[in-house]
Amino acid sequence: MCDTSGYNTQVIGRFAPSPTGRMHLGNIMTAVLSWLSVRSRGGRWILRIEDLDPQRSRLEHVKLIEDDLLWLGLEWDEGGLDDRGPNGPYTQSRRYSFYEDALQRLKLTGQTYPCTCTRADMLATQAPHQSDGRRVYTGRCLPVGLSGCLSDAESEIRQQGPHAVRLHVPQGEIMFTDRLYGSQQVDLSRECGDFVLRRADGAWSYQLAVVVDDAMMGVTEVVRGHDLLLSAAQQIYLYRLLAYRAPEFAHVPLVCNREGKRLSKRDSSLSMESLRRDYNTDQLLGIIASLAGLCNNFLPVTLTQLLELFSWKRLRSVPVVTV
Repeated sequence: MCDTSGYNTQVIGRFAPSPTGRMHLGNIMTAVLSWLSVRSRGGRWILRIEDLDPQRSRLEHVKLIEDDLLWLGLEWDEGGLDDRGPNGPYTQSRRYSFYEDALQRLKLTGQTYPCTCTRADMLATQAPHQSDGRRVYTGRCLPVGLSGCLSDAESEIRQQGPHAVRLHVPQGEIMFTDRLYGSQQVDLSRECGDFVLRRADGAWSYQLAVVVDDAMMGVTEVVRGHDLLLSAAQQIYLYRLLAYRAPEFAHVPLVCNREGKRLSKRDSSLSMESLRRDYNTDQLLGIIASLAGLCNNFLPVTLTQLLELFSWKRLRSVPVVTV
C-alpha cells in the first residue's frame, strides 16, 4: 500500500501516453499544458508509459514519444525508458504486481464480482447511453449479495472459468471540481454502471492501473483530455476504496479535425512526423498556444515565453478545431 500520510507538498504532474502510434497534435497539446502547469509552480513532471495493450504497444513508439517531447523542450524529471526516479518502473507492463495487490485489497471490500459477459452479450442487452454511444453495464452478473441477479452459488461457479472482475458502484453522486470545467457531479451507477478492473484475458483496466500508479508516484495533479472527464469519477471512487489521496484534475479541450471529429493517431497529417517536417519547435508551440487560448495569434513562441503567459484562466474550455 502507498503511504499517503506524508504526501510531498510539491506539485507533481505527469504525462502518460500510450505507445500505440505516433503522437498527434492533441497529444502534444496536452503534454505542453501539463508541463506548463507543473513548471509554472516549480513542480516535477513524470513521463509514464501506459502500455497496457500488448497487441498495439511498441518499443519504437516509446522512443518516438521521448524524441518528440525532447524536440519540444519538454524534459521530464522522472520516468521514461531509463526509469529515472525513485518510483519505478515507469512502464505499466512492468507494474502488474502492484495492480494485483490493489485488486486483492478491493476484493476484501466485498464490492467485486466475477463477470462472464462477452462484448456481444453487452451489445445485445444494453442501449447506448445518451448520444455518445457509451453503454452502461446492467449488472447481469451481479451476485444476489450485491443486490444483483445471480445467486451466490452461481457466482462461485463463474469464478472457476475465464471471467472479468467488476467493481460494484452504489447509487449516489461522486463530486469533484475540475480546474477548467468546474464543479462536477456524477452518479456512477447511472453513468457507467459497475466497471471492469481486470478483463477476462487478464489485461488490467485503465481505471485501476492509473489510480495505483498516480498514487504510488505521488502525483498531485492530472492534466488530460476532456474525453476522460467521466473517468475521474470512477477513479475517485477507487481512490476512496484504496485509501489513497486523489489528485486534482484538469481536463483540457480535445483537438478536432475540420470535420469536427477528435484527432486520432490515424490522422497522419497532424502527427508529429508531419508536424516536425512542416514546422520548427517555436512555430509548433505557437500553434499549440493559440489553439489552447494562451495567445491571440499563431506567431512562434518559446517555452520560456509560454511559462510567463500560462494561466488556467486563459485556456479555452470548448473543443479546438485545427486550422
